Amino acid sequence: MDDREAEVLDRIGRGLLYTESEAAFQNPRRRADLIFEYNNTRPGDPDQRRKLLERILGSVGARTVLLSPFHAGFGSNVHIGDDFFGNVNLTFVDDVEIRIGDGVMIAPGVTLTTTGHPIHPDLREDFRRFSRPIVIEDKVWIGSHVVVLPGVRIGYGSVIGAGSVVTHDIPPMTVAMGVPCRVVRPITDADR
Repeated sequence: MDDREAEVLDRIGRGLLYTESEAAFQNPRRRADLIFEYNNTRPGDPDQRRKLLERILGSVGARTVLLSPFHAGFGSNVHIGDDFFGNVNLTFVDDVEIRIGDGVMIAPGVTLTTTGHPIHPDLREDFRRFSRPIVIEDKVWIGSHVVVLPGVRIGYGSVIGAGSVVTHDIPPMTVAMGVPCRVVRPITDADR
């Protein structure tokens, strides 16, 4: 890695702006062809699907179910724990890491995006952007058509209601929903 690449990686790691051209040296980490192959593998061939997931993702736990199709910018920046269920049309915009814990369930049509763009149009040339990691802790359930934005952490055991846009961290053991997503109540023993 040369000094310029190291400087760009430092900016990316600090959530500062960088351009498509500056980050192009990372393109070999993109797994687009493998994702295409996965999405076209027969559902009845779990061994082949597992082998492909292990090549696509940064790490993948045991008993992982990821229904086709799914999409990812890289794939290699996604880390999934054990007992994961991801329904159809899950999208990972994983310019930086997305870390998903154990026992997480994600409904259809969810987008997890680590990347955003500047508001002023002059700053968006060459697809300038910023990226911040996403963390989804253990036993979270995310409802259909949720969007999780850059830098968000969703706490242990929480539920995110369908159609929500998660712009800020969600504390553990809460139900949150809306646009923007807000905590509406704690999860208690009464929910058993």
